[in-house]
Amino acid sequence: MGLATLAALACGLSACGTSYPVTSPSDARTDTAATTIHAMTTPSRHAPADQAGSADQGNSVDCRKAKCVALSFDAGPSENTPRLLSILQRYDAHATFFLLGKNHVLKYPGVVRRMADADDESGNHTWTHQILTEIEPAKAREELALTQDAIERITGREPTLMRPPQGRTNAEVTRIRRQLGLSQVLWSVTAKDYETTDSALIRQRVLDQTRRDGIILLHDIYAGTLPAVPGILAELDRPGMVYRP
Repeated sequence: MGLATLAALACGLSACGTSYPVTSPSDARTDTAATTIHAMTTPSRHAPADQAGSADQGNSVDCRKAKCVALSFDAGPSENTPRLLSILQRYDAHATFFLLGKNHVLKYPGVVRRMADADDESGNHTWTHQILTEIEPAKAREELALTQDAIERITGREPTLMRPPQGRTNAEVTRIRRQLGLSQVLWSVTAKDYETTDSALIRQRVLDQTRRDGIILLHDIYAGTLPAVPGILAELDRPGMVYRP
């Protein structure tokens, strides 16, 4: 799936206020803003051999052939994240985690390290979740740069992906994140798990919206989300979806 197709998707969250292009984590790494590629896509246990690639290819997935879906979690890590990582491991699934710096990355460095060891992707969700379009450019840059540095100190790898809080972005945010070597990733599926603790509802909202090449947005900081994840993964396994970070 090319960037032109992805750009046709709407972000699907009322908090966005307007529609922005949606780029998957995997395809975002081909953005000229991010010159270093740190992780390849990884197939689930259900990916056919001809879709999985060889070991020399980094277990990459050709999403022109495979039914790909990107699973992402925002605003962590939290005390829930270790359990989530265990769930993902059980289903041979990988995810992209868009991390907050000050009260999360700094508080749970071991969890961030575990993400990297599991070949999950760590992305940048700012330092304190400030809305980047509502603050001065210098402050917006600081929000991203501090988180870049914090994650790199723990994992040895600087993130190449970012997701702006509430999906709010503009030309100035684009300029800043490009200067920092970051590609922007929004989403096409949201369960709005910040407004409910009903795990069954969260699960159903995700399954109702998810299509091939979708980008799922969840938050591992909320009580209702983790119990929904096994059911989501089990159902998406049925049609042979491949999870790509």
